[in-house]
Amino acid sequence: MNTTPTDDSGKRDYSSIGPSARQLLLLKGYTDIPFARQAAELMLQPKKYVAELDKMDFPFKARLMHFESRYRSIDQLLEGIQAKNILELSSGFSFRGLDLVGRKEVHYIDTDLPEIIDIKMKFIEALTPNISAGSRGGDPAGTVPQGKLATIALNALDEQQFYETVQLFPPGELAILTEGLLMYLGIEEKKKLCAIIHRVLKERGGYWIVADIYVRKDIDQQHVMVNDSLRGFYEAHNIEENKFESFEAAERFFKDNGLVIDNVAGGDYSNLGGLQSYLSGASAAQVDIIKNAAQIRATWRLKVAG
Repeated sequence: MNTTPTDDSGKRDYSSIGPSARQLLLLKGYTDIPFARQAAELMLQPKKYVAELDKMDFPFKARLMHFESRYRSIDQLLEGIQAKNILELSSGFSFRGLDLVGRKEVHYIDTDLPEIIDIKMKFIEALTPNISAGSRGGDPAGTVPQGKLATIALNALDEQQFYETVQLFPPGELAILTEGLLMYLGIEEKKKLCAIIHRVLKERGGYWIVADIYVRKDIDQQHVMVNDSLRGFYEAHNIEENKFESFEAAERFFKDNGLVIDNVAGGDYSNLGGLQSYLSGASAAQVDIIKNAAQIRATWRLKVAG
């Protein structure tokens, strides 16, 4: 049964997704992802944020590995292109843009729904003095950013808003990033997003880096990822139904919508520098679960066909 939340007019209510962005930030605060710990501390104020990984159970660590690997896979595929103009869609409480403009001459536009952006802008204001240091503490004096960051409210399926946002970039190719969006979209919404991005990339040139190529696999990894507290949220947003049937089906879908794979970053956690520490104390069966990670998710860099 489709229980996707709607507003009084019957339109899709995307604001109900917001609480998951908050929970994901509190999870990422356990990692070295740039600004994640600092932002998590801000999120919990006046409560103290405590991240003691050694006290957490294996399912928690498995979710942590999953989301840290997903984040870093985008960085991996960004490194392979000369991206100066970067648009991130539905970024939640990720601060990749803040990190990049502190280190590179890029024009980064960070977008999400208004209720997320309103909070995020306050966080960025608080975090900006530490822009040179990234994830842990940092230099209170900070440094002058090398790039330009804009944080803007945007519904990625609103064509007019999307095109108006793209016009804010200077001339040049565009890199579009999505880390946790497609699993919330039904097939027609996915097609609409593809059509918008296809048109933009055909006009501007560039790539779409998609970190949420999820496929339906009834394996142990899935059962670890979806605990009881998340199951209701997944059901309300049709997460399992919105996944692709297979990686082959996902490739066909994008090809049918004018986009082809340029490069791939798998979901095997090989991009985690601290993998061994995460697996410390894990049983052989639990290690096998982690080895199955690449069966459920991948990150693709897409470009316009032809």
